[in-house]
Amino acid sequence: MDDTLMSIQIIPKTPNGEDVIPYVDEAIHIIEQSGLPYRVGPLETTVQGSMDNCLILIQNMNDRMVELEIPSIISEVKFYHVPEGITIETLTGKYDEQ
Repeated sequence: MDDTLMSIQIIPKTPNGEDVIPYVDEAIHIIEQSGLPYRVGPLETTVQGSMDNCLILIQNMNDRMVELEIPSIISEVKFYHVPEGITIETLTGKYDEQ
């Protein structure tokens, strides 16, 4: 059951001071591969799933950054946990129609 919304922002310190956007795109690709519903925002991406799946996803995103030889990574994460279930649309659906 999807009982968690997680917003995550990955901030990689790039090896040679290059643009972070290609690395952020790679992190979003990891989210895409997870199969979990998600929405990309301008400063963070929100993912819908179980708490376990969200925590595994954070690990996978950070593992990918290490594979890309990023010297350090900041992961800013927020969780909204509702044991009865929650969807992204529960919180944003009224804005989707605008």
